[in-house]
Amino acid sequence: MERPPDLAAAIDAAAEAFVGVLDSATSRHQVAVPPTQLRVLALIRDRPETNVNGLAELLDVVPSSASRLCDRLEATGLLRRTPDPRDRREVRLVLTAAAVTLLTELRERRHRAVQAVLDRMPPRAQHELLLALLAFGQAAAAGTPTAQPDTPARTA
Repeated sequence: MERPPDLAAAIDAAAEAFVGVLDSATSRHQVAVPPTQLRVLALIRDRPETNVNGLAELLDVVPSSASRLCDRLEATGLLRRTPDPRDRREVRLVLTAAAVTLLTELRERRHRAVQAVLDRMPPRAQHELLLALLAFGQAAAAGTPTAQPDTPARTA
């Protein structure tokens, strides 16, 4: 089966609509944490062994920029730096209970917002979308390029 010539444009438009739904779910509830800091919290939640250098790699920024982001999150009570129990010279980044609550509430809001859109779609279209998203995710994972060592790190 031949790919429609406007498939990439349709996916781009759908991605923008999806981001709009997610952003709307966040902004309607007046989340006071900027998107970059929310991303940092989510990265740390998903990788509990993360330190500042590891976070810098994940964000593709220099360690000093990652450290400043952590400073801001620590000042707002969403992050703590604690000694790594295996090597006390290392410092781990740990989410506070407030950060976990924030991320959980945000995930629930986003889920409800996406579900509201899905509820407006016919069941067959929902099933086809699920299959297409699974296939897209697999294809994207199979073609993920490795990091380029010569690429300079960015600042946040």
